[in-house]
Amino acid sequence: MSKFENVSVSKKANVYFDGKCVSYSLVMPDGASVSVGVIQPASLTFTTSAPEIMELVAGKANVTLAGETEAVTYHAGESFKVPGDSAFDIEVVDTMHYVCYYG
Repeated sequence: MSKFENVSVSKKANVYFDGKCVSYSLVMPDGASVSVGVIQPASLTFTTSAPEIMELVAGKANVTLAGETEAVTYHAGESFKVPGDSAFDIEVVDTMHYVCYYG
């Protein structure tokens, strides 16, 4: 799916890591929380409170989940799951456009 229909969007962007990651919060028609954003090439560490599914819409990234020693490379059209109360390291190789599904 290339777009979301009938969602509520926060007007103010979420800006992280000195602007390397910018996202917007959405509330889906069923009440689910989602964010959509862009991460510029960088090596960053994210923490999670709820489980997440990160879907790459464009770009390329190497991801190392907490407790893992090997990075896995993801490309546009692929996704990865992150447990709640966890973290992951991400090396964005090509500017990454993403959708993050929470819960």
